[in-house]
Amino acid sequence: MKSDAVRVGMQQAPHRSLFNALGMTEEEMKKPLVGIVSSYNEIVPGHMNIDKIVEAVRVGVAMAGGTPVVFPAIAVCDGIAMGHVGMKYSLVTRDLIADSTECMAIAHQFDALVMVPNCDKNVPGLLMAAARINVPTVFVSGGPMLAGHVKGQKRSLSSMFEAVGSYEAGLMTEDDVKEFEAKVCPTCGSCSGMYTANSMNCLTEVLGMGLQGNGTIPAVYSERIKLAKHAGMAVMDMYRKNIRPRDIMTKEAFYNAMTMDMALGCSTNSMLHLPAIAHEAGVELNMEIANEISSRTPNLCHLAPAGPTYIEDLNEAGGIYAVMNEISKKGLLNLDCMTVTGKTVGENIKNCVNRNPEVIRPIDNPYSQTGGIAVLKGNLAPDTAVVKRSAVAPEMLKHEGPARVFDCEEDAIAAIKGGKIVAGDVVVIRYEGPKGGPGMREMLNPTSAIVGMGLGSTVALITDGRFSGASRGASIGHVSPEAAVGGPIALVEEGDMISIDIDNHSLNLLISDEEMEARRAKWQPREPKVTTGYLSRYAAMVTSGNRGAVLEVPKR
Repeated sequence: MKSDAVRVGMQQAPHRSLFNALGMTEEEMKKPLVGIVSSYNEIVPGHMNIDKIVEAVRVGVAMAGGTPVVFPAIAVCDGIAMGHVGMKYSLVTRDLIADSTECMAIAHQFDALVMVPNCDKNVPGLLMAAARINVPTVFVSGGPMLAGHVKGQKRSLSSMFEAVGSYEAGLMTEDDVKEFEAKVCPTCGSCSGMYTANSMNCLTEVLGMGLQGNGTIPAVYSERIKLAKHAGMAVMDMYRKNIRPRDIMTKEAFYNAMTMDMALGCSTNSMLHLPAIAHEAGVELNMEIANEISSRTPNLCHLAPAGPTYIEDLNEAGGIYAVMNEISKKGLLNLDCMTVTGKTVGENIKNCVNRNPEVIRPIDNPYSQTGGIAVLKGNLAPDTAVVKRSAVAPEMLKHEGPARVFDCEEDAIAAIKGGKIVAGDVVVIRYEGPKGGPGMREMLNPTSAIVGMGLGSTVALITDGRFSGASRGASIGHVSPEAAVGGPIALVEEGDMISIDIDNHSLNLLISDEEMEARRAKWQPREPKVTTGYLSRYAAMVTSGNRGAVLEVPKR
């Protein structure tokens, strides 16, 4: 056992004395040491129930012959952090989570791990850690929130943000907003649509790192407690068979994840996290492959914010395995990939039926013949940009309009709510990328304001920042290179015409090459917005959005 390094032999007598201080028995010291990474806290609704999940995992590990030991991981609530300086501290926690988990797992020589995440950066951060540490590991999330109900309709957090925009436009009363406020988030769990948290929990299942139901069983269902117990049992089976994360998270598994990303219509943040997780697993994942995968992958689900269905509906329809089985009918998945069950993908999804063709479209009747996410390129985004195509109004798939340029999110929100943005405009928000932000803030406030004010089918938004999975409309993010390093987005001027053609994967600033070069020659880097603390160190090390915003040691 790996943990022999801290428990076996005369030289380890001091170590054993400390295990004795924990109240650990000799019997426990002889069993595999299984770390349970608990993301429980009392500020994130998706994490307030994780103590119950962790306790169930403990039971499962002990039942299967392991010694469970719990240690923590942090998590930020993106909804609470949204729209202020706190959002600078969201994406950056992904690396803190990965780093701290690596430190704990290796310092204490755990034989196996069970990761219990739920929300946006917490899931990819722990997947990155799992790939680094590479001991047998199973994931079991805290589960999704149930949808709210307002005036007879299912609603979610994206509805709440859009309600604020509707109020600003005079389309809702204050009492209407208060009703939304009280009802859209009715339970614990990750927010109820196919936002980033649920996207990543579903893709964890696709990658093979979580058991069936990991992404879709609601947080408040007792079935999730059973799932957690089975996760504890499964990790012990993995330990005995020596199945490790890098045996599971192969290039083929990441291609499966990207394929299912397209079928499900996941958050654009998946295009930031999958390359970062792959990087830790030693797999090079070029984002430009996304369009090739999208071109052959039908979009089968329109979950909120793209449509009127929610994760609870996907669960009742058969969950992720049912969508995978549907997609496999076109031969689009590698069915030989290993999973945490000890079985292959093909063995796992066999006989998993689609129980609701209104929630999961059959393969011969998709929402579209191409996937839910598109990667764009052009002189405005030479290294790529990303858009959630399935959440774009058809009339905005191709658009040309004047640039309305803002150097931070706050200025853009003020202009939108002040009625200064009109139909046809292309809002450009820059210096919000990984380095420029720093921290690559999500732009849910401006996108929701645009939709809430009735401009969702006439106004586009382009940024070197990113979007919440709750954003919808022609929201194009991850523009690379970012403004802070002199990318073309830094050279856009007020009134420039911008051409967007999502079906043809292009994003262009309609000025001459000569004018572009003249502007580039005059451009000067800006002073960093933050010069102290973690954000300053992060900005110095982070790469661009098209590379997953991974950290690299600067070259000397």
